[in-house]
Amino acid sequence: MFDPAGDIRLGIVGAGAMGGGIAQVAISAGLQVLLYDQKPEVAKQTRSAIFSRLDSRIAKGKATAEEVVAAKARLQVTSDLASFADRQVVIEAIVEDLEAKRSLFRELEGIVGEDCVLASNTSSLPIGAIARACRHRRRVAGLHFFNPVPVMRLVEVIRGPESDPAVMEALRGLGSRLGRTPIEVPDSPGFLVNLGGRAFTTEGLAIVHEGVATPAQVDAVMRDGFGFRMGPFELMDLTGMDVNFPVTSFIHQAFFGDPRLRSTPLHRNLYESGRLGRKSGQGHFVYSDGKAQVPSADAAISGKAARKLVLLEPDDRLRAFVADLEVELLDRDDRQSPILAAPLGEDATELCRRSGAEPQRVVALDLLPDVSKRITVMGAPNVDRDIRQSVVDLLGEKRKVTVIQDSPGFIAQRMLAMIGNLGCEMAQIGLASPNDIDTAMKLGLNYPKGPFEICDHLGCSRVWRILERLQALTGDDRYRPSQWLRRRATLGLPAGFIAT
Repeated sequence: MFDPAGDIRLGIVGAGAMGGGIAQVAISAGLQVLLYDQKPEVAKQTRSAIFSRLDSRIAKGKATAEEVVAAKARLQVTSDLASFADRQVVIEAIVEDLEAKRSLFRELEGIVGEDCVLASNTSSLPIGAIARACRHRRRVAGLHFFNPVPVMRLVEVIRGPESDPAVMEALRGLGSRLGRTPIEVPDSPGFLVNLGGRAFTTEGLAIVHEGVATPAQVDAVMRDGFGFRMGPFELMDLTGMDVNFPVTSFIHQAFFGDPRLRSTPLHRNLYESGRLGRKSGQGHFVYSDGKAQVPSADAAISGKAARKLVLLEPDDRLRAFVADLEVELLDRDDRQSPILAAPLGEDATELCRRSGAEPQRVVALDLLPDVSKRITVMGAPNVDRDIRQSVVDLLGEKRKVTVIQDSPGFIAQRMLAMIGNLGCEMAQIGLASPNDIDTAMKLGLNYPKGPFEICDHLGCSRVWRILERLQALTGDDRYRPSQWLRRRATLGLPAGFIAT
């Protein structure tokens, strides 16, 4: 077994973006790296690209010339896999094809020593299925880096059904040596990050599928309302439908059709028609010279702001919000002014049915996210457009406004509740601890908060309430609350509570 803190002879098979990125961080960390690709010219091109990136670090003051020269000397390329005979650990980073990986691991077993660790950088294929082709399965595990490797600080260390604990310990140490935060997870479809990331993209797709909002509106709400660096549609276009659709389909099927992991016909259509995102020039958005042509997510302002409002129900938060609008809040309904409400998990239609309010004058606001930059507005199908517009004009005096079609949970409530719920379900089935799940989602997907932090920020009981109402109003088990979440919400515990 190799010593993570000692001199390590590392082999990398596959010189694409992932293999090249792993090679770069490895030589920068002092490892001796041998890089192989079945196309020798690709390995040489990757070496040149790595050297160029290292040189740029000198210009940016992030490395000295001596450090870069030493790092370059630690990287060699080979066109002969037999050169891996002396490697202590080999990381496979080839195409996501099970038979291709099995074939490679069988070949490697005939070359490397019996104590050499074999690790796969697969993003979703079962480690147990890959190891099945090997004679010594105890030395096989997963080491899943994230793209771009030099930037992303997470690595998933995946424990196969027969992975030796000593192998896992060594790989965790290697991950730390390479400057990544290692999170150990069991062999499960999508592992941790690719499973956890389904809620963000598939719920965005569901919202668009239902005609509630446009991709641009969903992205804008999640960026401005909760601090996501990218909305789900920007993210899907960046990674490419050729990556995210197959992974989403695989994970959905692997969990026997769990509706919480379901995608939409739009996703499939983009994939099958070759509209892959940035790489093809068109996905959810059209790209010109690498820049997205994104429609506006902002409602037009007409200049006819309402100056009198009525609250549908007692709501301290809504009352405080209205107090900042410099508008007269009526104690009694004058039968003319807009009626404001801030529902949780309900749509305007259900709100009017339950309260008996006049749907033509009810305008619903989402106060769950940060509304300092943008606020989301909706009404029932028969809302008076002029009344709704008068509220939009009023709100638009201090922030951007997004107007959507009637939907239980608006946009942000649905998205945040689903992210939190899936995180809770991952803890429920024992994939990782709440803390590790939060860390993985933040480091692997750049979430501003992890799923458990989201639940605790919003309140467990509030997230549970949103999901229950969504499930009841839609009849869709997609919104089935995790038992982990239900128990903690019922008992008033934090989402990440574990008895000690």
